[in-house]
Amino acid sequence: MRAIVWRELLKFSRQSGRLVSALVRPLLWLAVFAAGFRNVFGVAVVEPYDSYIPYDVYIAPGLVGMVLLFNGMQSSLAMVYDREMGLMRLLLTAPLPRPWILLSKLMATAVLSLAQAAAFVIVAALLGTELPVLEHLGPVLLAAVCGALMLGALGLLLSVHIKQLENFAGTMNFVIFPMYFMSTALYPLWKLEESGAEWVYQIARFNPFTHAVEWMRFAVYGKDAGISPWIVLGTLALCFLVASWGYDPQRGFGALTKRG
Repeated sequence: MRAIVWRELLKFSRQSGRLVSALVRPLLWLAVFAAGFRNVFGVAVVEPYDSYIPYDVYIAPGLVGMVLLFNGMQSSLAMVYDREMGLMRLLLTAPLPRPWILLSKLMATAVLSLAQAAAFVIVAALLGTELPVLEHLGPVLLAAVCGALMLGALGLLLSVHIKQLENFAGTMNFVIFPMYFMSTALYPLWKLEESGAEWVYQIARFNPFTHAVEWMRFAVYGKDAGISPWIVLGTLALCFLVASWGYDPQRGFGALTKRG
């Protein structure tokens, strides 16, 4: 695990443009969209807030979730490549428990996700969007780590079914964008219900990404996130178990390869 995590960190440190590209997307939302909707979209006094807040403060946890989501999905692209011609091709033939190898890759993905999320929070604070993260650092770290692991496990699961890099873009369009926009990252649930978008509201309610964002949002203010932590942890366990099953050479993609 130490070797795999260290390898991913070294690879990331040599790709200076990767951090910049990971920060441009959420910072664009924060600097442009939040400014445009600041006076149009007000967030009422609802949990976990004790007063009215500006829109940029509301979407900041959602943008942290965006960083975690995109890095988790990007890791699945790296898994497809590594499985065909890189490190994973060798690791999958090693006499090691298959779930341990996948857990090591998942931990590496989570470490990179958290590093990028921390960089975003720092830059957002420099732009004037400050969150009381340091006041509740323990709960915030727990929520962010579990969210990163859940989204990384989802990417791991997707990599089981993506056989070629050419299929990656289409798969991501059917996963990333619906998961992000049909969540509470950009607007609260009560706004969706109030607007009459019932089917969007119901999807957002059961979207695991919604609960990852809400757990982080409540943790920032030291509030109880309700059932959100349990949904995140349950989704993490389910995705990891199914991915481990899929990477078994007697089932999963190994058997599919044998059948051509």
